[in-house]
Amino acid sequence: VQLQVSGGGLVQSGGSLRLSCAASERTLSRNSIGWFRQAPGKEREFVGGVNWRGRTYYAKIVEGRFTISRDISKRTVYLEMSSLNPEDTAVYYCARGPATEVIYGATRYYSGWGRGTLVTVSS
Repeated sequence: VQLQVSGGGLVQSGGSLRLSCAASERTLSRNSIGWFRQAPGKEREFVGGVNWRGRTYYAKIVEGRFTISRDISKRTVYLEMSSLNPEDTAVYYCARGPATEVIYGATRYYSGWGRGTLVTVSS
């Protein structure tokens, strides 16, 4: 089952945006959820993730600017992005990770990739 991301759009440099990832309650209770992004001409890269306990982990490039949270009752994981800059422009994805406490950064550990949502940061 693919996870669905929503909330992308156009934002000015320095602005904020919140993305939502819809997943089943079962997935959120058992699996980690990873956030990734892919800029034009670049490989998909890890942004951050949250495990089934609610522990989060972030890539250095976004640490301090991005925050991951989840609401199991709403079956949603959020990626709140602030202090955005043009280098954050990419298609953003969420995906289902393993049922472990470890939050992996490699795409090969994840499944359920949906279509993603485009975030464009203008200078």
